[in-house]
Amino acid sequence: MSRFDITRTNLAVRRLIETTENPRHRWLLHAYDRHRNLEMAGRWEEIFAPEMTVEHPVYHFNVFGINTVLDGADAVKSVYSEWSRSAQCIFYTDDEKLAVGDNMIVSTATIYQQTPGIVLAEAGAPVDPNAHYLVANVEHMIWPYDDEGRLIGEDVWEIDESKRQIIPLAPEEVLTVEQSAQLLNPLIKPLPTRPF
Repeated sequence: MSRFDITRTNLAVRRLIETTENPRHRWLLHAYDRHRNLEMAGRWEEIFAPEMTVEHPVYHFNVFGINTVLDGADAVKSVYSEWSRSAQCIFYTDDEKLAVGDNMIVSTATIYQQTPGIVLAEAGAPVDPNAHYLVANVEHMIWPYDDEGRLIGEDVWEIDESKRQIIPLAPEEVLTVEQSAQLLNPLIKPLPTRPF
């Protein structure tokens, strides 16, 4: 049995939904929960529904030694598509802390991203290119939303490279996108009626 459970990745989000009384904040948290579950289930196309994401999202990433900007839906979709193809859309969290405001969600957590060894080897990591790994790091994320509650983008950065870990996965611990979708589909609910 795996030491990681993808159905618990958004546990902190679901707990915050339960204790949040502000209707707008609750709706943003539901959208955040849905987005992350869709991404991990390989159903990334649904993230771009007009009620969830603006027409021209901009993502800023400063993680794993890569500092990049994804400017526009096509650039973001390209990354989601590649992550789904390679099963890098599989994430786990540990000790996530969240805050929600009228136009943003902020998160700090240790994020574990499933990554094929070939991807790491091509980046210069001394790993078996035929194995799979979890790349773990402590990340801060800010997700801004517009006044309609649509995602504007993501700002994600690794706060301390010295804490990054590359953890080997046993073959039985590697999750396919299909397996992830099967586990997450029961958690992917339609968004509630927008209260604003």
